[in-house]
Amino acid sequence: MYSKIIVAVDVAAIEKAERIVPRAVQLRREGGKILLVGVVEDLPGYVLAEVPASISLDARRDAEAKLDELRKRHGLDAEMEVRQGAPARELLAAAAEHKADLIILASHRPDLSNYFLGATADRVVRHAQCSVLVDR
Repeated sequence: MYSKIIVAVDVAAIEKAERIVPRAVQLRREGGKILLVGVVEDLPGYVLAEVPASISLDARRDAEAKLDELRKRHGLDAEMEVRQGAPARELLAAAAEHKADLIILASHRPDLSNYFLGATADRVVRHAQCSVLVDR
């Protein structure tokens, strides 16, 4: 059992989080904590020039709202955190900062460029300093 579990939530594919949250609950040690982490990716500079300045703030608010809805639907007493940047890098940073002993994330169906795991899952698995559970 694990005492600090990071659940990586892709707010654009919340249905995947619906599958992994119950797993986190099952694997949590009594008295353990779950942290739902969503990552808002940075937009390239050439895109930022064409979109409203508030788009990044709106994306963060949307991510926070979706994480909160997910938490309430599952009756979780979990912390939430929305980070900004590259998903794999931010998930690994969150795990290190919170001293997580497990990261749970869902992987999409990969294409030939990342045949076995999705790109984010692949990077997290390769670089995590704790256990990683990838749901397919």
